[in-house]
Amino acid sequence: MKIAKKEFLSLKRIPYIFPHYLKKGYVFHLEELQCMYIENNNHIFALDIGTRSVVGLLAAPVPGGKFAVLGYEREEHEERSMLDGQIHDVMAVADVITRVKQRLEDKLNVTLTNVAVAAAGRSLHTQRIDVAQDISGLGQLTHNDIIALELTAVQKAQHILAEEHKANDFNQYYCVGYSIVNYYLDGEIIGSLVEQRGSEARVEVIATFLPRMVVDSLIAALKRAGLEMRALTLEPIAAINVLVPSTMRRLNVALVDIGAGTSDIAITGEGTVTAYGMVPTAGDEITDSLSQAYLLDFTVAEEVKRKLATQEEVTFSDILGMESTYSRDEIIGQIEPDLDNLADLISERIMELNSRPPQAVMLIGGGSLTPRLPEKVAERLRLPQARVAVRGADAIQSFTEKIDLNGPEFVTPLGIAVAAEKHPIKYLTVYLNEEPLRIFDLKQITVGDVLLYAGVDIKRLHGRPGLAMTVHINGRMKIIPGEHGTAPILLLNGEPVALDTPVQEEDRLSFTPGRDGAPASTTPIQIVENENIDTLDVRLNESPLSLSPLVLINGQEANWDTSLTDRDEIEIRLPATLREVLMEAEVYTSDMEKQQLLYTVNGQAAQYEYSSYLFTINGQEAQLENKVKKNDVISYQVQAVLLPSIRDVLPITEQTEIHTLVTFNGQKIKIPSSEMEVYVDGERALLTDPIRAHASIAVNVRLKDEPVFSDVFRYVSDNLHATEPGKKLVITINGNPASFQDPIKTGDVLEFEWQ
Repeated sequence: MKIAKKEFLSLKRIPYIFPHYLKKGYVFHLEELQCMYIENNNHIFALDIGTRSVVGLLAAPVPGGKFAVLGYEREEHEERSMLDGQIHDVMAVADVITRVKQRLEDKLNVTLTNVAVAAAGRSLHTQRIDVAQDISGLGQLTHNDIIALELTAVQKAQHILAEEHKANDFNQYYCVGYSIVNYYLDGEIIGSLVEQRGSEARVEVIATFLPRMVVDSLIAALKRAGLEMRALTLEPIAAINVLVPSTMRRLNVALVDIGAGTSDIAITGEGTVTAYGMVPTAGDEITDSLSQAYLLDFTVAEEVKRKLATQEEVTFSDILGMESTYSRDEIIGQIEPDLDNLADLISERIMELNSRPPQAVMLIGGGSLTPRLPEKVAERLRLPQARVAVRGADAIQSFTEKIDLNGPEFVTPLGIAVAAEKHPIKYLTVYLNEEPLRIFDLKQITVGDVLLYAGVDIKRLHGRPGLAMTVHINGRMKIIPGEHGTAPILLLNGEPVALDTPVQEEDRLSFTPGRDGAPASTTPIQIVENENIDTLDVRLNESPLSLSPLVLINGQEANWDTSLTDRDEIEIRLPATLREVLMEAEVYTSDMEKQQLLYTVNGQAAQYEYSSYLFTINGQEAQLENKVKKNDVISYQVQAVLLPSIRDVLPITEQTEIHTLVTFNGQKIKIPSSEMEVYVDGERALLTDPIRAHASIAVNVRLKDEPVFSDVFRYVSDNLHATEPGKKLVITINGNPASFQDPIKTGDVLEFEWQ
């Protein structure tokens, strides 16, 4: 039954009515589908921007999870503006895209603004990486902690990828998705790290990246054509999703998309896509070989290559205008070495990625039509020829209407349309601190993803802890931790959010990194605030006194609130000496120390120490250095100071006297032969005079006249008078008669007696 176009235009509930008609067996024609989906904007514009050509098609999902092609256009590049799947001339490629888009709009009476595209498989990079973090001081891990750890691993993979490709900026690569391999806690695999405690957390991830220039050049070309990217997929992903559905992926199959510049390879097995790869050789090498062999313009050589797939003889004109006709076998013989080379490279790459021959190989893309290529690949992989086959769009079961898109070159554009609906890499524009940021991902974009793509160092989200301090207190080491860094401030559209908060198109994210913690700081009182501190209890001048401990930093007395520095040596102890007790009692003065009286003797400096105070401990005289213990009774008082005489302080060396030593009546007698003259500050003084501060004392020794016998009597205490009358005095020196005036010398023996 055919329904009129105007009837479809009047339907208000088309998405609900259409399945009802389908169940009743109604048949719908292409123009009806076009009308229904275009009018309701329920269509997908897909572009396959290849090295040789651009294919644009409009498709729409239909009930039953399938799709229909509403129309397509194809145009080749006039110049070689694409090389190996990479846009090299944005303006030239944009012109081709614009023309394809315009023809589709004119044909289907539709305005196209959004488009789904694919990036070449050669641009895909994967990294498997793990990152560990010390969590001993964090307490229970939060979900945000785990997200930050995962993103740190992704960023590390991004850095490694940049280093491997010698890129100066790791942000030259977009992360298009990552998956968790395993979590580890203290070296053991664990299902989840949330609310766990331990010493070390580790995560292992597989991250996938695209070079930024691939995506940026793609976006630039689309913008010049008036298009916004609706979805991004990868060419090998697009192709494998429509040719090898998930139900077939337990089979070990290699899919090879042979385009003009590259041959992209994807391998399935164990229920998933296990590897991607690329060979930088494809159809253009065969075209170049034909051009060289027969002196053909590149476009003419390309036509000849295409005709080889369907014609037994091919006629062409070379650059000199000479027309020639050759059989298919003759021409293939000319390009045989290049065919062998392409087959070798594809087969070797498959073996590298798969480690063994796959069960089957599917060839797609315009280059797959190159004659004898399937047979050569089968031969090198030692597979039956039936196991290596060219697959075209006719093999895709997910399309109910493909118009006339049946060749292998249309597999990728059809896959792009399906991927845009089922497996897109999302494209969002968000603003980070008011700067626009384009983001691509295979999953829901989060705040953490935005920071990652912006190149924010995930490890610097939270402020770093301040530097710790190590001190020794009474010989024991103590570590003082620095201040914890603050958490980052994350505001999404003005509201506080976490790293795993989803982000939507045009969201505005404000990010302020966490502040680093201050370095450790402390004082002695803070160190011992939770400890019991004893006191020294004594009696001082009859008053009870309780003294706190002393604080010494690096041997110097300090206050309890003195700021400490790293590696300080702190001693905390009770006052130990009388001096320390007086200081802590705040009665100590410098006058209590021994005073020094300075003077000189014959130009030599000298000093005399004395104390103005009398100290006692438990009734015994003491000095300031004496030890004090608990319950001691201490007193101090000012005392009178008696300064010594000049004689008392004269050095022995300055007390020079000369004597004559004789024997008188058997008694040893010492008779001074010299006299000391003392001057203080130039004035004559006595040896018995007290010293005074800063006195200049001069001592001179003067020799006396030679002594005579009578001088002895001044030093003799015996009674020398006659005991009886009539006695005669007899005087001798050394037994010889002498008189009172006879001189004497040391060693003489003097006798004095009454006979």
